Amino acid sequence: MGLPALAAGPHAHDGPAATIQLQLNHGKKWPTDDALRRGMGEIRVAMAQSLTPIHDNAFTPAQYEALATRVQAQIDYVVGNCKLPEQADQQLHLVLEQIIDGAADMKTGAGRNQGAMKVVRALAQYGKYFDHAGWQPLEH
Repeated sequence: MGLPALAAGPHAHDGPAATIQLQLNHGKKWPTDDALRRGMGEIRVAMAQSLTPIHDNAFTPAQYEALATRVQAQIDYVVGNCKLPEQADQQLHLVLEQIIDGAADMKTGAGRNQGAMKVVRALAQYGKYFDHAGWQPLEH
């Protein structure tokens, strides 16, 4: 993963990466590695466990903050351990930016629910564009 680019935060860089659109690899899903599958799987589990109370407006600010911290910890794990080919890494960066944005929104007073939904949508995009056997998008 491009640690400096992600560490700078979403939208903190200008240049070619800012204009890349999420797309398949010549009609095929992008490859993944064990670290990526583990991290994304953990994010999916965390979100799946939280969706019902989020939809019921029963999720507290402290729970949103804990969820965001849990999600960010997995992003940090992926960034530190995932080793993908450059083009796949660029595509993954687009998905991770949305997850990072969503986690940040979950930590703020307004937009916590929207932040959670941003993460859920990013997880769906991950499954659509990356080869992760058995991946299922979350129902929301």
